[in-house]
Formats: sequence, C-alpha cells, structure tokens
Amino acid sequence: MQRSSIYLLLVSVVGLVTLGVVMLFSTSAFAQECHGDIYYFVKKDAFWLVVGLGVCILGALTDYHLWQRTWKIWFGVATVLLALCFVPHVGMKINGSHRWINLHLLVFQPSELGKIATIFFVAWWFSREETDPRKFVDGFAMPIGVVLILIGLIAKEVDLGTAALIGATTLAICLVAGANWMLIVAMCGAGLTGLLGVAMFIPERAARMTSFLHPEADKLGKGLQQWQALIAFGSGGFEGLGLGEGRQKMLYLPYAHTDFIFPMIGEELGLRATWLVLMGYILIILCGGLIAANAKDRFGKLLAMGIILLISLQAAVNIGMTTSMLPNKGMPLPFISYGGSNLAVCLFMVGILVNIHRIGIPIAPVAERHVVLAARSVPRI
Repeated sequence: MQRSSIYLLLVSVVGLVTLGVVMLFSTSAFAQECHGDIYYFVKKDAFWLVVGLGVCILGALTDYHLWQRTWKIWFGVATVLLALCFVPHVGMKINGSHRWINLHLLVFQPSELGKIATIFFVAWWFSREETDPRKFVDGFAMPIGVVLILIGLIAKEVDLGTAALIGATTLAICLVAGANWMLIVAMCGAGLTGLLGVAMFIPERAARMTSFLHPEADKLGKGLQQWQALIAFGSGGFEGLGLGEGRQKMLYLPYAHTDFIFPMIGEELGLRATWLVLMGYILIILCGGLIAANAKDRFGKLLAMGIILLISLQAAVNIGMTTSMLPNKGMPLPFISYGGSNLAVCLFMVGILVNIHRIGIPIAPVAERHVVLAARSVPRI
C-alpha cells in the first residue's frame, strides 16, 4: 500500500482533471463571458492544463529540499505580486475584488502563489532544529505573524475565503508540528470571530453570510446561486439527466463552469458521479497522508501534509458552499473547476508529492535484490 499510494493518488488526480475538462465542454458554452466563442474557456483551460502538466513534471523531478532553501524567494515574490493587484493598469478589479494581475499575455491570481509560499515557509520553520513548537513564540507567534503578511494582503483584495483557507492551513500545520493545541483552538475562535466581523461590515459579504441559511427566502438575490444549485442536484437525482443535458447552466446558475461546477456534475451525471468525486478527494487525502508519513525528513512530512490540507480544505469549502452547508464564497473545486492559476498550482503540488514519495521510499539496488531472491530460493534443511 505504501508504494502503490502514489499511483492511486495520480489516478484520482487524472480522473478529477478529466472530469473537469468534460464538464467544461458541457457548461462553458453558455457562460456570458465566452465572447461568442463556445470553446473560449476550453481553449484557455487547455493552455493552463499544459502549463500545469509542465510544472507538475518539474515538481516531480526537482528535489523538494530546493523549496526549503528558496522559501524566501517564493514568499517575497508572492508578497510583491499581491501588492501589484492594487496598482492601476496592472491589477484587475472584477466583481468588486482586486484578485487578478493582467500582464497582457497572462492573467492570473497571485493568491494562488501565496498558498504555496505559505506552505513552504511554515514547513521550513518547523523543520529547523532550533525551533521548539511547544514554545509560544516558536510554535505560534512567529509563524502566524509572518503568514499574516500574506493573509492581510489577500483579505484587502476582498478575498476573505482564500485568506481564511491559508489561515486554517497554517494553523493545521502548526498543530501537526506539535504546537500548543489550546493556542490553536483560541486562534481559530478569534479568526472566525474576526472574519465574521469583517464580513458583516461589507454589505455583499454580510448578505452571503445570511442567505445560505435560507436560500429560498432570497432566491432572486444573494441566495440565487445556492438555490439554483440545489435545484440542479434535485433534478439530476441518482442517474442524472445525461451529459450535456443539464438546464441550470443555461444562464440559470451563474458561474456554472467555475465555482458551481459541482452541482452541474450532480445534474448531468447524477448522485453516483458526485460520490465518485468525493471518493477521489478521499483517496487523495489518504494517499497523501501515507506519503507524508513515509517522507524522509521533517520538512518533507510537513510539506506533504500542508499540500494535502490545502487541497482537501479547498474542496470541502467548495462542496459545502454548493450544497448550502456553508456561505457562498467564490472558491474553485480543485482539479475540476475552470481556473487556470488554481489548476496549475494544484498540479504543481501534486508533482511535489510525487518527489517526496520518490525520495522517501528508496528502491533497493538491483544487486541487493538478486541476493535477497537467491537467499529465498535456497532450500531449508
């Protein structure tokens, strides 16, 4: 199981990516932003998929200790790019949020780079010999304080979901590294209270926070997406209406090809397909946990665990949001939703997991294996 875990993980990732491409073909033609080209999003996603496969191979072939030595570069670049989101003619404001950078040839979200930079830093911090995770400064104040630089910039973009995701992942890694669990619980409570407080001062976010409780009460306003998502799940049933036969994507459910692609899977392919998606993420979590447990050193363990936590928490938030279990928050479903920056970063992290697995499980030399086989073939007297 230990050696086959990476194959199960890769099969799950390939299956989710393939499903994402198929559903993008089915849903994106009806998007208002396709500019009259029914393959507009498909072509853009194909470009990012090629980029993602490239960085995945790069991550698989590069010794993961390089990220331990270069975390400062990643953190610095992420900080600069996040700051550029607020620079006119460079940063882009869409739907009231400054989340994108437009470099003419490339449009991407720096917050995705901020996710991986955070994991590199926290894994490096707790892998140092001089770091004592049981102490308040080493195990809590210092790592949280540094990560708050990125979280503050992302929150200023009005991207509270990603800020909360990075914060939750950081706290989880601190807990795994051996930090005081009471401090982590207190920080979770304070962070949740602060997040709710900030959201209530932003009218649009406050409406989202309350509408998910009763989406039918505001089904033409802030509860529209979640209400239509529930209709999609209900109309699909167990069998589904058939691939391409979904109705909610026909301008009833906004952003059906991005944040709300999970309900479209339920409508067109049925409940059994949504179960398979959940099983895919569960396999990724289990296989990633095995890779982390068998990593060669502490940095590899924490890096692998951070990657799995980030992917699983993001998937949980998206699925919870689209099923009205959580407030509406624009967050893509990993490997499936349209979103080039997120797809590339997720595939890069998968490549890093492959490298951690390769280095953490040494293969016995050929000569040694022959000796073992020969010893086994000697008859016992």
